[in-house]
Amino acid sequence: MSLAIVHSRACVGMDAPPVTVEVHLSNGLPALSIVGLPETAVKESKDRVRSAIINSQFDFPARRITINLAPADLPKEGGRFDLPIALGILAASSQIPAIALQHYEFAGELALSGELRSIQGVLPMTLQTRKAQRTLIIPHGNLAEAQLVQDAEVLAGNHLLMVTAHLSGAQRLVQETLTQAVEQATTGPDLADVRGQHYARRALEIAAAGGHNLLFSGPPGTGKSMLASRLPGILPEMSDAEALEAAAIVSVSGKPVDSCNWKRRAFRAPHHTASAAALVGGGSNPRPGEISLAHQGVLFLDELPEFARRVLEVLREPLESGRIMISRAARHTEFPARFQLVAAMNPCPCGYLGDTSGRCHCNLDQLERYRRKISGPLLDRIDMHVDVPRLSYTDLEGTPGEPSAAVRARVSAARNLQLQRNHTLNSQLDNQQLGEYCRLEKPQQLLLQQAMEHLQLSARAYHRIIKLARTIADLDCASLIETPHVSEAINYRKLDRLLA
Repeated sequence: MSLAIVHSRACVGMDAPPVTVEVHLSNGLPALSIVGLPETAVKESKDRVRSAIINSQFDFPARRITINLAPADLPKEGGRFDLPIALGILAASSQIPAIALQHYEFAGELALSGELRSIQGVLPMTLQTRKAQRTLIIPHGNLAEAQLVQDAEVLAGNHLLMVTAHLSGAQRLVQETLTQAVEQATTGPDLADVRGQHYARRALEIAAAGGHNLLFSGPPGTGKSMLASRLPGILPEMSDAEALEAAAIVSVSGKPVDSCNWKRRAFRAPHHTASAAALVGGGSNPRPGEISLAHQGVLFLDELPEFARRVLEVLREPLESGRIMISRAARHTEFPARFQLVAAMNPCPCGYLGDTSGRCHCNLDQLERYRRKISGPLLDRIDMHVDVPRLSYTDLEGTPGEPSAAVRARVSAARNLQLQRNHTLNSQLDNQQLGEYCRLEKPQQLLLQQAMEHLQLSARAYHRIIKLARTIADLDCASLIETPHVSEAINYRKLDRLLA
């Protein structure tokens, strides 16, 4: 047989489209050509494959070899096609049975010795292979990641010889089950470490319960970053579907997936010198940025006004839609970006505005320029603006605060109420759901009307206040939104009150 067909998959954003590796041997001068939009790493695979086949004690056919990676209009990159190309050459030259290839999909990079090396993007490939009802054969280094997908048939090998022996029936690969301490996640920072700051702790709990965005404002050293870093510790564990989606983003970004802590929510804290591309992702073959790596987790932006304004503006659409579309001339790639934004800033350039020590000497022009670094549309999308004042000696020497475990229990209970009622978090309610699940009685409507007129609130801010009030009511296990809930929600619009 001079024609062999091997199944594999490419990696395009979060997708793993099927790729058929067609290998044909014909008479003529010995040569090897690869067609089907291969990029440099794929073109170089012919040298790796030749050496791997020879060093595995197989014969490399001295014929004209044509390798087609179909579909022809899909760009192919990386070393993932080394293994399927090698198997295609061996099958086309009748050194392994070609009929054995049809029920499998293959991916893996080959060393010159024939050893199999790990690749990136295995998790999306495993999900798609399971849908196609085929068995995936990959390098052993990717096995722990692939086994996160339940009910997927995955086999792993360390060498080309192990794969060929399996296909020939000489020695079958056994489906391994790696022991993973998935539930034994390393403990993160505890909220008990935070002394005082009861108002900010309350705001953090509300934000966690409803998935609301949060902005801390206060002098340096008051615990803004400390509070933000403890938000993942009070969030409930992700479901399997959420964790798989978040892990798939990590996989396609080229970073290793921690199989022991894969259900822990991400906490991403990019430096304020980060570019727009670093936040949203990009590249000729688009890769996810910080907002996608924070999917189902927390994105923390410290020193918010120090970020370039054009960088902050790219957050506006993902904050609303929960997705980011990266458009390039050749292709369009969409990544999920349902993150919870937590930001921190000083109240003025020197950081001490309103401090009782009187150290602030910023004039009104400086203060105005500092505040205008953050656009109104972005502030409008942040549900809660919270003061974090300087702590007294008594607060610092006081008793430890409530631990994260106790707060997480209340947050989980409130989220369960929301999921049973709305099938989504309060922060993600659309306008139709808002009218159905967040009805206000006459006194609450009057209070909100007065707030809108006095603070000049936008329609978006109006809706976010109602969602926030619904979350506060859920924490109180109240079926109806009452006046104290609306009043507390309005009180968290601090920057609107300052600008009014």
